[in-house]
Amino acid sequence: MRRVFSTSQGLIQTSISLLVMRLGIGALMLTHGWPKLMRLIDGGEVVFPDPLGIGVIASLIFATLAEFLGSIFIMLGVATRMASLALIFTMVVAVFMVHADDPFARKELGLLYMLVYIVLLIMGSGKYSLDKLVRK
Repeated sequence: MRRVFSTSQGLIQTSISLLVMRLGIGALMLTHGWPKLMRLIDGGEVVFPDPLGIGVIASLIFATLAEFLGSIFIMLGVATRMASLALIFTMVVAVFMVHADDPFARKELGLLYMLVYIVLLIMGSGKYSLDKLVRK
């Protein structure tokens, strides 16, 4: 019972938690990045928000890179903090610019993603990652 209320974590518990978080959030965000990648590959007319004024195609490319490649990087634990930064920026744009006038329920998912990416930015990828191999 004492362990249930324990607030201390060891390196192994932290690293396993980060691994589970990275794999889960990466897989979930891939469901958003994959359709964008397919939209780019299809080559048809692109209808996509341009909240930063950089052009519809550029906006779609940057969102796709962050959501698709960033998710893969996070799942593998490669450049996790850089990928997290790109995804935090993408979520800030989505929540506070694209969906600024929408009700909170429409913003909630983007905010949840953003919170996880902030944790990954602070904590890094953990022991079970390719980042760990690069650091050696």
